[in-house]
Amino acid sequence: MEYSQRERLIQDYIAAYNSFDVEAMIAYLDDDVRFVNIAHDEINLSLMGRRAFWDQAVQAADFFSERKQTVLSYNHTSEETEILVQYHAILAIDLPNGLQKGQVLDMNGRSIFKFADGKISSLTDIT
Repeated sequence: MEYSQRERLIQDYIAAYNSFDVEAMIAYLDDDVRFVNIAHDEINLSLMGRRAFWDQAVQAADFFSERKQTVLSYNHTSEETEILVQYHAILAIDLPNGLQKGQVLDMNGRSIFKFADGKISSLTDIT
């Protein structure tokens, strides 16, 4: 897949994420997608398959009244594309970790995408 096609796919996926459109997010994923979330150098979530991703994405959408990822840069290799992202969100509920409804989250992170057959086959989010 050409780098420009990867970027378009990532942009479309993030646009769906930003608009809470889980169905559209899923449309960009391979059936056997692997999702990993890493925070503070520890894996705190690992999923396999579109159904598992769907379930988690629907649940996570309820956590936020607003959320937005903005791509700051792309770095392509033959195997993957890494993006640097700026993340902004406002919590819609109190979370068990002590974060409270209405709290604003602003952070930078990175996401690593891999691709197969024109879809996202792996996504790793790192903060």
